[in-house]
Amino acid sequence: MIREGFNRRSLLAGSAAAMALPLIGMPRPARAAGGQVTAVLESEVVILDPHMTTAAITRTFAYHVFDTLFSMDSAGNIRPQMAAGHEVSEDGLAWTIPLRDGLLWHDGAPVTAADCAASLARWAPRDGLGRMIMAAGASFAAKDAKTIAITLKEPFPLMLDVLGKPNAPVPVMMPERIIKAAGDQRIKEITGSGPFRFRSDLWRTGDSMVLERHDKYVPRDEAPDFLSGGKRVKIEQLVLKVMPDDTTGANALGVGEIDYMQYLPFDFLGLLERNRDVKLIGLGGIHMFQGNFRLNHASGPFADPAVRRVLWKLVDQKAILTAIGIPGKFRVDACHSFFMCGTPLETEAGAGAVGLDIEGARAELKKTGYKGEPVVMLEVAGSISQTAGHVLAENLKAAGFTVDEQTMDWGTVLARRSKKEGWSLYPVYSNGVDMMSPLNHFYIGNNCVDYAGWSCDARTTRLLEDFVKAPDAAARKEIATRIQEVAYETVPSVMWGQFSRPAGYRARLKNMIESSFPMFWQVEV
Repeated sequence: MIREGFNRRSLLAGSAAAMALPLIGMPRPARAAGGQVTAVLESEVVILDPHMTTAAITRTFAYHVFDTLFSMDSAGNIRPQMAAGHEVSEDGLAWTIPLRDGLLWHDGAPVTAADCAASLARWAPRDGLGRMIMAAGASFAAKDAKTIAITLKEPFPLMLDVLGKPNAPVPVMMPERIIKAAGDQRIKEITGSGPFRFRSDLWRTGDSMVLERHDKYVPRDEAPDFLSGGKRVKIEQLVLKVMPDDTTGANALGVGEIDYMQYLPFDFLGLLERNRDVKLIGLGGIHMFQGNFRLNHASGPFADPAVRRVLWKLVDQKAILTAIGIPGKFRVDACHSFFMCGTPLETEAGAGAVGLDIEGARAELKKTGYKGEPVVMLEVAGSISQTAGHVLAENLKAAGFTVDEQTMDWGTVLARRSKKEGWSLYPVYSNGVDMMSPLNHFYIGNNCVDYAGWSCDARTTRLLEDFVKAPDAAARKEIATRIQEVAYETVPSVMWGQFSRPAGYRARLKNMIESSFPMFWQVEV
């Protein structure tokens, strides 16, 4: 078994005192830029409002077009981004966050504390960790034009960890006027303060999207480090190209029609490694992915927890990863930890019944109330997740399930999963940073609030609250173990594998940051 470790502070292990950072001096102008980069990302950007979805592709879009008060560096530390620093009162109930100088929206208006307070108030109710801040009695206000005030009724020591988290929905800042105009709906105007600006006039749905250098963006003084530091854009345009499938994209990268591809098909790795004009990014640690089957608890066969638990006997992680074609050095053949293997919260708790057992699954299914209703599986055409779905579908049928595999694009999956009826499960995979803690795990941290699966368990809610209040890492580890035991019982999702997926780029690109988050603010051509 391959277990990629990493050397980083746990996302939620820091204290407010450890995060006290000095104010930054006067801003420096961005360097001159030139050239164009054409990139193929994991999918087309469908939802442009970062507060309204957990989709990773929207997060990638958001980090280029919008900006955050704080961001995470490659060591897992939370650093100021739009913020110049912060202060917290002795009782932990008052947080003061001054904005750094030179921040402008893409329309030229200055970024104000009122904009940021409105952004936090809009984001918090839509995010699992944001709701925990709200539960601590948080209110957001502008102390003056450049100072944000967060007032609490009870201490919340993980404030900076949450405001700087890289997990979607990311707490990006937006103009207050756009938030007011949107009401409860998605924003209609995409105006951020990030290093790139969105060119709505050049957007061609199904073909391409253009992000243009924000000429008046003022980067931080520090060097770029993962999602933190100085984002100095050195190109004129970033073109996000839509390709019909991974094979077409890999061929386009090989011959120079595109400059970057986020997820390379595994059967092309050998060919591309021999191409002198292409470089590969091999990722490990927190940049690995966790594949999951997300289950619908609201309707269909998996509304019954007894039926859901049958799936633990029908998922063979090694078989799925092998069917996808993931080489051994890029995968963990069997990881039963909801919180990723090789991470501080890794645990086998609750996993005693896991392992392929078709006969056992058939016998267990007969004891449930399942009457042959179709298991509707939503699959993204041509994706590695679809292969994972195919393997599970055969095991489901062998155990006595009726299976209806439905193929579509990712945008359609996003729309379908937001409804309570019409689907049973879908295969998907997520960045390790999104799965390594109970609080940010897509399928546990969003307990009782996640529209994408409608899973809700009161025990999990209480344990998540205990996790936030835990005094140290050892206590959090113990609580995470109990959370996983409940998760194996309630089955919000079933893991189908932990793996890395290399990215590739043309050798003409310089200064690429090696990360599973595509970043182009430092790239030169």
